[in-house]
Amino acid sequence: MNLRDPTSMNVVLSNVLRYGVLLSAAIIVFGTALLITREGFASVEGFVVYNPNQVPHGTFAVSLGAMAQGLLVLDPFAVIELGVLALLATPVARVLFSAFLFAVEGDRTYVYITAMVLLLLLFSMLVTPFIPGFNG
Repeated sequence: MNLRDPTSMNVVLSNVLRYGVLLSAAIIVFGTALLITREGFASVEGFVVYNPNQVPHGTFAVSLGAMAQGLLVLDPFAVIELGVLALLATPVARVLFSAFLFAVEGDRTYVYITAMVLLLLLFSMLVTPFIPGFNG
């Protein structure tokens, strides 16, 4: 594969997106199957009913540490959350791969532009939740 060829770059980047979404879907399906096998179909209804008086709306972990603890015991909600995080990480991985491919190509302008996009993505995900007024 010639990484200097734009068609090859498009193939690599489309594969990053494709496999990221497929991995995320597989993790979410696995978590959903765990939920159904552990709770049964009858009691799963109680988990998906929206209750505005309960925050968070369900028994979801609200921190990465709590999610990690849930993953250690295969908590279905923690597994589903991992799938959602994988889905959110997919575009970030695509930007990282873009920066790498532009660097291999020797196109410094696009490396800088892609690095700026990556910084904006990471800032919006990691910093803005802590800025008053941005956290809803």
